[in-house]
Amino acid sequence: MTLIQMQPGSTDTTPAGRTVADVMETAAPQVCNDMTVEVALSVMASARTGHLLVCDDSGLCTGLVTRSQLAAVRDGSAYSDRVQLRDILGDRGPFTSPVTTMAEAGHMMRHSDVDALPVVDEHGSALGVLALAR
Repeated sequence: MTLIQMQPGSTDTTPAGRTVADVMETAAPQVCNDMTVEVALSVMASARTGHLLVCDDSGLCTGLVTRSQLAAVRDGSAYSDRVQLRDILGDRGPFTSPVTTMAEAGHMMRHSDVDALPVVDEHGSALGVLALAR
């Protein structure tokens, strides 16, 4: 897996100088954590994306859900059509900052075993997503 570049980067082409802000996807769909799993899957299909940023009532990012996570919940024996995203997110994180280097972000993703990280500002508001290419 390699980090995917979603938009033009900075003029610094050295890997050590690149930050998350240089390659993050800024147009990632954001949804509220009270959305149900079925509606979230529908939003993903409409947006043609594999992940959604999840925010609380205050607009702070609480995490990221993927299509595979939601499908696993939907296919589980305890599933009902009332399950909300907040019910499956668990602990907040991991998150990254736009000023994090790509090397640090890659290490964090490998250590956390995730394919995508929410990128948040210093207040916890979602700025975008850093995703891996397959």
